[in-house]
Amino acid sequence: MQIIKDKAIVEDQWVHFDGQGDLPDGDLIVSLDVWQTRANELQGRRVGLQLEPDQHPKDVRDELANFELIAINFPTFMDGRGYSYAKILRDRFGFEGEIRAVGDVMRDQMFYMQRCGFTAYEVKEGRDIHDAIKAFDDFSVKYQVSADEHIPIYRRR
Repeated sequence: MQIIKDKAIVEDQWVHFDGQGDLPDGDLIVSLDVWQTRANELQGRRVGLQLEPDQHPKDVRDELANFELIAINFPTFMDGRGYSYAKILRDRFGFEGEIRAVGDVMRDQMFYMQRCGFTAYEVKEGRDIHDAIKAFDDFSVKYQVSADEHIPIYRRR
């Protein structure tokens, strides 16, 4: 599967694991439930954690060092909690790993997701990933500070 990572289309190296059966080979993205029940089996592996809208990052703050990737699920495009979660992970908790948007991820959201700290995107099935990557060129000037721009426009002269 291809994803968008750091503004490029790349082959995904991670496998979503639902917790059923034996652990598959490779780098795994697991739910909070799977992490909490199978953490010992996952030790020594590259693990990504998927958060759902009702799972606030503060709930895993002390465990963030275990994860190279945090996937934030957008079950519908109308649920915006994931934007806040990415910003909290970057600004308050200092998470420097990959923050990936998964679920109902559309081109119109990606520019704003980037501003909140997302660095990777699993574009919704049925959408054109080559069209979606153009979202990062939709706007050339950013007025406000954000996860991807730390200096306001009035200080950039």
